[in-house]
Amino acid sequence: MAETKAAPQFALQRVYLKDASLETPEGAAVFTKGWKPDVKLDLNTKTSQLDESHYEVVLTLTVTIKNDEKTALLIELQQAGIFIISGLEDQQLGHTLGAFCPSILFPYARETVDSFMTRASFPPLMLAPVNFDALYAQQLQQRAQQQKAAENGAAEETH
Repeated sequence: MAETKAAPQFALQRVYLKDASLETPEGAAVFTKGWKPDVKLDLNTKTSQLDESHYEVVLTLTVTIKNDEKTALLIELQQAGIFIISGLEDQQLGHTLGAFCPSILFPYARETVDSFMTRASFPPLMLAPVNFDALYAQQLQQRAQQQKAAENGAAEETH
């Protein structure tokens, strides 16, 4: 009797703010200067498997805003989600956790950044959309290059 494969399942169970901070290193002095912000965004994702079908994906954003070469504002946050995922091949699972889930979490993180900005009495900052598929593909390519370099290095050592 042929074994039937379970149909793939995907569901978002929960979205939550895991950690957040806002700093204005210059304090009130930042408000006495003209506002010509230079915005830098750093992104990172981390995944952990909670049980057989539950995964936590954490999207970390670090927004650094400089004004006149000095850090005016620093926002760090971890936007997390718990996803139910089953029935996917390893490659599909990797893409889902590395690109699809972060793309679901990003709008929540973007709204939190915007809210922090206005609560700190700065102009709103709506971060541009991020192409997580392209970032994931780039990450896979870098990993493959590192693995190839490591294999070449190991091969050279054995000669």
